[in-house]
Amino acid sequence: MSTLNISAYRFVSLDDLPALRARVLAQCEALALKGTILLAPEGINLFLAGSREAIESFLTWLREDPRFAGLEAKESVSDDVPFKRMRVRLKKEIITLRRPTIRPEGGRAPAVDPATLKRWLDQGHDDDGHEVVLLDTRNAYETDVGMFPHAVDYRIASFTELPAALADDQSRYEGKTIVSYCTGGIRCEKAVLHMQDIGMERVFQLEGGILKYFEEVGGAHWHGDCFVFDERGAVDKALEPSPISPPDAGNDTKATSA
Repeated sequence: MSTLNISAYRFVSLDDLPALRARVLAQCEALALKGTILLAPEGINLFLAGSREAIESFLTWLREDPRFAGLEAKESVSDDVPFKRMRVRLKKEIITLRRPTIRPEGGRAPAVDPATLKRWLDQGHDDDGHEVVLLDTRNAYETDVGMFPHAVDYRIASFTELPAALADDQSRYEGKTIVSYCTGGIRCEKAVLHMQDIGMERVFQLEGGILKYFEEVGGAHWHGDCFVFDERGAVDKALEPSPISPPDAGNDTKATSA
């Protein structure tokens, strides 16, 4: 497989968006990369594909900007480039929740790494003996492709619906440890901060999301594949393109969240 695919995000204040967009687009085009990059006042969210050399050159260039020095990327490979074109878009949020008081740049919510979550699921409880409840923050068409079998799935059509779903269901989580998960981690950066804001205790985000979980523990306890926002449609537990064709697979206009 000759194409390297990466996804990455970073919450950081950006106030030069039009000029930054022009520089980022020019660099991507010079390296013949394809994909989607979202820029907003709260940060950057990107999905890119190309040769490993080109991807690494772009990341080196991007990290020269101190605002992106800590950006980490999740990798997978494919035979073909799963994007038709290169787009850099300006948005109000890099992941839309419409809760402006939630700002991950100001302090991340607690996180649990994949190996620890696997251990908790293996033993049936966290390290303090609390029952673990998994919360899937993704949209219904994504959970249809694959999920943790006993996770809470609110069948939402948009991430913006999650706060209302939680408000009507808080008693479910009392006395339990909650681990929120999504594709690459970005949604949970906001979801867990919101859960803390409404008084939910022992809430964690899965560090790096499903993609990092597959990379580090091989998808233990997971059922199905993982929807991704490019023409592959989904990847399997080995982070290779899935033979399953999920809903809306190949529609790169959906490449707006991770």
